[in-house]
Amino acid sequence: MLPPVSLTAAALSLLAVSPQLAYAYGHGSHKPPTATVEGGKLVGTTTSLLAATATVNQFLGVPFATAERFSMPSKVKKWKKKLDASKRRPSCMQQFNYPESTRNFTMGMYNNPPPEESEDCLTLNIFAPSTPAPPGGYPVLFWIYGGSLTFGYSGNAGYDGSAFASYEDTIVVATNYRTNVFGFPNSPELPVKEQNLGLHDQHAALTWVQRNIKSFNGNPKKVTIFGESAGAFSVDALVTSSPSRPPFRAAIMQSGVTTLGTFMAGDAKGPETWAKLVAAVGCSGAKSPLKCVRKVPALKIKDVIERANLGFNPVRDGVTLVSDPSGARRARKIADVPVMIGSTSQEAKVFTIGQNDLDAYLASTFHVPALAAAIKRAYAIGSPGIENDNDAISAIYTDLVFTCPASATSSLSSTAGYQTHRFYFNASFANLQPPGLDLGVFHSSEISLVFSTYPKTGAAAAQEALSNYMRGAWG
Repeated sequence: MLPPVSLTAAALSLLAVSPQLAYAYGHGSHKPPTATVEGGKLVGTTTSLLAATATVNQFLGVPFATAERFSMPSKVKKWKKKLDASKRRPSCMQQFNYPESTRNFTMGMYNNPPPEESEDCLTLNIFAPSTPAPPGGYPVLFWIYGGSLTFGYSGNAGYDGSAFASYEDTIVVATNYRTNVFGFPNSPELPVKEQNLGLHDQHAALTWVQRNIKSFNGNPKKVTIFGESAGAFSVDALVTSSPSRPPFRAAIMQSGVTTLGTFMAGDAKGPETWAKLVAAVGCSGAKSPLKCVRKVPALKIKDVIERANLGFNPVRDGVTLVSDPSGARRARKIADVPVMIGSTSQEAKVFTIGQNDLDAYLASTFHVPALAAAIKRAYAIGSPGIENDNDAISAIYTDLVFTCPASATSSLSSTAGYQTHRFYFNASFANLQPPGLDLGVFHSSEISLVFSTYPKTGAAAAQEALSNYMRGAWG
């Protein structure tokens, strides 16, 4: 096994950057729950929410696959002794780009507290009701985290599925998957069908759920996949690449669809980016740069890609990503399952901090002067919700990258005859804002409402009511 990597003390100091999600639960004196899966026996832990009567069985850090660096996932070897599944295991290797200020802010917002990182990371966390299951078993929610396909961790406190298990009688499975160069290496030495390792990890986790969820009283025929941002992109990738016998019955996409081109630079720029990494780690002269980079310490690779801002992205491989997802949806050559697609009202507020020159933004984004002028008129300062250049930039970014793709995909899905639901989240709460900032209804701000993991301190009754409603709708 590859050793975990501890983050530095400097990274630990970032805890002050972001409001910590609070989630109150207690560990009772119950006998630890057990489950037998294809790898062996698991010993989990039983928890209870302070405001609930039902207890929850948690099985954390459960291995679902194994993989060497830049290799496809494969089944885990069986373990002989009981496996302790009472604690979260390391995240996969994450990428938080410099400069320092940007890196610190991103980590404070989305990696708080920072976990151990390791290449030995293909695990999942399972939250299941402890009560007897109904006939056929409990429904299952399968969560895929976001993070621009560069970072993310299933063990994030905000993704604790205990409220679903306790209040909705629904099992939550949250999976790790590889991101950045470790998940999407873009090496020309790898076959195209083995480039999207992170997406293959998600497929492997779903396959594991189909084979093993009955051990937790789950129903493999009642799996709903859901994710946010890059996780929603991944959900849509699963929907559009599974035309027959999908391993799920429904899908929820929060702030992301496959038409979002941000994640699709791997086809064109991938080999160039890979070459920069190869040169930076001293592997340019190797007969096989791939074999050479496989031997480089993970922390060195992490440091190189973060300091050089190297982006590694998925490619259209025809397996995990179809070449034309819109065409496949239009032709009804995708999974025939109900979908719910949505976004937040001020997604880009978190991405446009400090951007206060509207003309410069328009020129660099749209390149055609007449188009830039028309968009400036459409988002005129003084319009509702637009008081300054930053408001206008944020509104344009939000519509361009999130609102319009979600609307277009929803319309296309409905027109093609698929059961389609649309949501729009526009609730802002003070206890979700970073210290000293008001980002409104920013990207990812709905997640803690869905999971009911928002900070309970300072929470208004309306926040609790909305969270209960959303959790019920999702579950």
